[in-house]
Amino acid sequence: MLELNHIHKYYNAGTVNEMCLFQDFSLTIRDGEFVSVVGSNGSGKTSMLNIICGSIPLDDGMIRINGKDITHMPEYKRQRRIGRVYQNPAMGTCPSMTILENMALADNKGKSFNLRPGTNKQRIEFYREQLHMLGLGLEDKMDVKVGVLSGGQRQAMALLMSTMTPIEFLILDEHTAALDPKTADTIMELTDKVVKEKKLTTIMVTHNLRFAVEYGDRLLMMHQGQAVIDKAGAAKQQVRIDDILEKFNEISVECGN
Repeated sequence: MLELNHIHKYYNAGTVNEMCLFQDFSLTIRDGEFVSVVGSNGSGKTSMLNIICGSIPLDDGMIRINGKDITHMPEYKRQRRIGRVYQNPAMGTCPSMTILENMALADNKGKSFNLRPGTNKQRIEFYREQLHMLGLGLEDKMDVKVGVLSGGQRQAMALLMSTMTPIEFLILDEHTAALDPKTADTIMELTDKVVKEKKLTTIMVTHNLRFAVEYGDRLLMMHQGQAVIDKAGAAKQQVRIDDILEKFNEISVECGN
């Protein structure tokens, strides 16, 4: 279980440009939940992910995973428990390395690195099996450098690599935003398959309202650092795209836009 307890975050604190992003914000995500997060730019979606992953520090409050306080845990240590797929396909893979080398790198996440070959030949067949599950033919391109793959292929690899080792949470940071509609649909289908098969607790930030409605079992809409919509289970299944658009319009009128 992930808990954000009474968190506070300010940008440019003490200056004329001070901005309060989160003020006394709390959120609990239960084991096995797949949470879709939507909201306008500046609503706090990606900042919330960065706070969870340790990319930006808190000003106050506490973050706990399964009861353990990780508020001051360094980002690199959190990555042993958290897998993350970014909006930019280039950020989840190493373009100058082959598919095989990328798979081996992901396979060794969190392990000690010694003076030994980076690729364990005994694991190659396992990598082929994992790549075959993607249905993109990458298992026959193990010696191809990742930099020549399409954005969709690289994002599929990033999804696979982020979940190869045992993790407690999967963070999806607008991971379909840079893809064309058909490829985005393919990546979402793969995402749903991986999440269900590995029973991962997942947080997905997206601007695609259809994906937010169709996937996951909980939906959050963020605005000014607060959840203005929080629907789970049966209530989430009743949410329609028009419901979210109506809330967006309501907020826009309130903000004078």
